[in-house]
Amino acid sequence: MKNWRINVILVLIFIFWAAIISRLFFLQILNHKLFQAQALGQQVAFKSIQGSRGEIFFENSQENKGSQGSGEVKSLAINKDEWTISVMPQDIQDKSIFAETLAKNIGGPKGYPKEQILLKLDSQDSYQVLKKGLSSDELDKIKALKLKGLSWQNEPARFYPQERLASQVVGFLGGEGSGQYGVEGYYEDILKGKSGIKEEKKGLDSIFSNDSQVSLDGSDIYLTIDYNIQFQAESLLKKTADDLNIEAGQIIVLKPDSGRILALANFPSFNPNQYSKEKNLDVFQNGAVQKLFEPGSVMKPFTMAIALNEGKITPDTTFVDSGFVKFGSYTIHNFDNKKYGEQTMTQVLENSVNTGAVFVSQLIPHKTYFDYIDKFGFTEKTGVDLQGEVFSRNENLKNGQDIEYATASFGQGIEVTPIQFSMAFSALANGGKLVKPYIVEKIVNGKDESHTKSQSYDQIISQQTISQLTPMLVSVVEKGFGSGAKVPGYYIAGKTGTAEVPLKNGKGYESDKTIQSFIGFGPAFNPQFLILVKLDNPKVPKSSLSAVPVFKKLAQYIINYWQIPPDYDVNKK
Repeated sequence: MKNWRINVILVLIFIFWAAIISRLFFLQILNHKLFQAQALGQQVAFKSIQGSRGEIFFENSQENKGSQGSGEVKSLAINKDEWTISVMPQDIQDKSIFAETLAKNIGGPKGYPKEQILLKLDSQDSYQVLKKGLSSDELDKIKALKLKGLSWQNEPARFYPQERLASQVVGFLGGEGSGQYGVEGYYEDILKGKSGIKEEKKGLDSIFSNDSQVSLDGSDIYLTIDYNIQFQAESLLKKTADDLNIEAGQIIVLKPDSGRILALANFPSFNPNQYSKEKNLDVFQNGAVQKLFEPGSVMKPFTMAIALNEGKITPDTTFVDSGFVKFGSYTIHNFDNKKYGEQTMTQVLENSVNTGAVFVSQLIPHKTYFDYIDKFGFTEKTGVDLQGEVFSRNENLKNGQDIEYATASFGQGIEVTPIQFSMAFSALANGGKLVKPYIVEKIVNGKDESHTKSQSYDQIISQQTISQLTPMLVSVVEKGFGSGAKVPGYYIAGKTGTAEVPLKNGKGYESDKTIQSFIGFGPAFNPQFLILVKLDNPKVPKSSLSAVPVFKKLAQYIINYWQIPPDYDVNKK
């Protein structure tokens, strides 16, 4: 009897322990992952986050830093903390005191209307936004009030500390958070931060993030633009606008041997911090890459280069100018209907003789001329890293007759952008080789850094042609219409241009508008820089050379800034 009772108790104990073990097996083995996840969920929180947008900088990193600059970095587009303060009306006990206290602290020197705050506090909504765009200092001031019911959220904003400087180069961050125009638009995918999940672990006293995650921030971009040259170029454009009332204008400065853009200035400009206030949306367009023009007489060096390269002329080849040349019902005149008589090819450039350029173009087969135009890049985009580049295929010339090639020889009836023209002219300064223009020097993401490599193309014209053409362009500045571009002690190669402006319907030209330009490089026989100055409809006589003094001032500035040794002693020449 006694053994029976003991056996029952042992069986019950066995069943009890079997139940416990089964339960532990169920919890710890079969449902291990479930309960592990639940435990982890109590210790770790996951939050959706957006990486910061990359910033944009000027970098004065010239080749010869000792003599050409300090390598100083200046911000062009940065991120700035801005705060939004909100209120939960149901948490406010004395709304009048709350509104009065807050009104004195969120509206700047003039305060914020108390009545507007009271209206929000009387709302039936559980949540009301009071003000956006507060700085960190303003928020700290409000936090110090210790008002119950207030909350705040950080909303990072894009800020452009240089304001109007290089505004068309940088573009802006649009209302939907995507880059518009310029570098902001072109490099949107590189600048924007990535979306991700942030892991937060809860301790007894703090919450900390998992630092092992990959950075979600966008990459920083450093431009080739030299802040000082850009500032000088824009200042010159602004002064020219004040003096000559130009409608628009561009200045491009680049290194002809690499394509690195040192300045890209536009007038008019805008403030990217206040882009939404602009009424004329055309101001956002970068005229250097997004607007076509007929170049006029600055095209004549290309006509000469083609003929020289094809062995059709020499710098001393002569022709007799009668002041005009006829093509059926069309008559082409020289500027101001002048008649020059016998002229060498060098003098044709010096005096910018239209009929001389036509004479040269008639020595070149149409297909040959167009093939060179194509090689110089006048039928396609340059590929510069700025948003919205346009171009013309100039197909009217491809299929054109004698008259189309005649006018193209002196820059009418052919369309280009300023960046296209600058790129093409760089070949004349770079031994006949074309280089691709670029505006971003390097891209940096944390410790990763990538640099833009200069890209050059095939030889377009020979070194022998360059050795003939360069003295011809120097002679334009020493003896011809470009004499106002002289920089004492230096040989400058360049060409003036005055072009008519096509009517919008494409039939004929404006009777009272011109585009005046000058393009050149220096020192002529060891080119360090190339400058294009283009002025839209300056209020001066058509015969004026308004772009020439602008070129001279900027060339002189760069020479002094870079401390370029002179070509000759001015006291001995």
